[in-house]
Amino acid sequence: MRPALAWLAAGTLAMLASLSPTPSAQAQPQGGGDQGSRVQRVTSPSGIEAWLVRQTHLPVLALSFAMKGGTSQDPAGREGTANMVAAMMDEGAGDLDSETFSARLQDRAIEISFAASRDTFSGSMRTLTDNRAEAANLLRMALTAPRFDAAPLERIRQAVLASIRRGSTTPGTIASDMFWSTAFPGHPYGRRSAGTVESVEAITVEDLRDVHARLLAREHLKVAVVGDITAEELGPLLDEIFGALPAKARLAPVPAVTMAGLGERRVVPLDVPQATISFGLPGVTREDPDFIPAFVLNHILGGGGFSSRLYQEVREKRGLAYSVSSGIAALDAAGMVTGGTSTRNDRAAESLAVITAELKRMGADGPTAIELEQAKRYLIGSWALRFETSIQIASNLIRIQLDGLGIDYLDQRNALIEAVSLDDVKRVARRLFADPRMLVVVVGKPEGM
Repeated sequence: MRPALAWLAAGTLAMLASLSPTPSAQAQPQGGGDQGSRVQRVTSPSGIEAWLVRQTHLPVLALSFAMKGGTSQDPAGREGTANMVAAMMDEGAGDLDSETFSARLQDRAIEISFAASRDTFSGSMRTLTDNRAEAANLLRMALTAPRFDAAPLERIRQAVLASIRRGSTTPGTIASDMFWSTAFPGHPYGRRSAGTVESVEAITVEDLRDVHARLLAREHLKVAVVGDITAEELGPLLDEIFGALPAKARLAPVPAVTMAGLGERRVVPLDVPQATISFGLPGVTREDPDFIPAFVLNHILGGGGFSSRLYQEVREKRGLAYSVSSGIAALDAAGMVTGGTSTRNDRAAESLAVITAELKRMGADGPTAIELEQAKRYLIGSWALRFETSIQIASNLIRIQLDGLGIDYLDQRNALIEAVSLDDVKRVARRLFADPRMLVVVVGKPEGM
């Protein structure tokens, strides 16, 4: 039985029955019956594409979008600009000032948000179906005509500065900043996405307009829509929301990079009772043929919660920390395996020694057959839980598009996990962990380090 059909047969999440792909549509529904509730490729009259999951059981419409280019596009000395643009997009647009724009959203229970990550600028809209026209109009205005008025800009700037100053005393933020700046010196990934006090204070309205004009375009636009709307209705709506954006973005190239600092241990002294440890080493990008085996391997190492090796060795057997984990960081220009934990200062060195030993053991021997089968069962079985709400479905469809995966990936994904063999994960384990020299950042008063 195909995975998507297995979800339907299980009957645990009826909504998931809608996640089988259909052939592309030119803003036309693919026949009647239940076909209208499947994933459809919709193309607007002007050529804007979206993936649509039609759901009619609730009068709600969720739309997510993303385009390439995020905080890595910030000009040098103006770090945090893309983050500020995202924060300002719903602070007034067109002929509506911040207060009026906010009131229009609240009066109709429309939710609009924007965010900037290192590689992408993204946003979402959620509305009742009856308010669809107004929601689309407000989103269009925010995308194409943000005001960047002085008063809300200063309010947002002060909020960002307060967050940066709080982060300067927060162990996790300090460790993260030190990790990224050490791993990627001189590269856009090494800069703080939210900026620094100095860079945020220096950002001008002209800086915001420049980054907005360079990033927001139809060139790399990905759109996913979930809710009570037909393909015929969605096509014109896409043009209304996104049609006025420039055709081409003006992105600065972000060169491929391999993380630096391997074998280094950076200790940042901070008078706190626990040491916060961040670690990482080179991994794989999403385009790498080893991504899926690496994903399964990481679940066994430190991504599998209570069952992972790191959790068992660090917490269960030795009680060194409340939690410990690892993850795959597949950026556009770099791949990493990262992880972290917090532990008592007097046990930080022991915790790090255990983590290092587990990476070495993984690199030398790889997972066992039992570990692999348990990981595959969990990853396949839990896949459906990522699609519980309309906004989750839309967000996942955006991620699939950004990763360059096909509209049939929803059906293929579990088969790809199932096809991972013991030889695959052992080979990838050797590739990633045979030389487990890590960049390690510790914030606190670790003893013996």
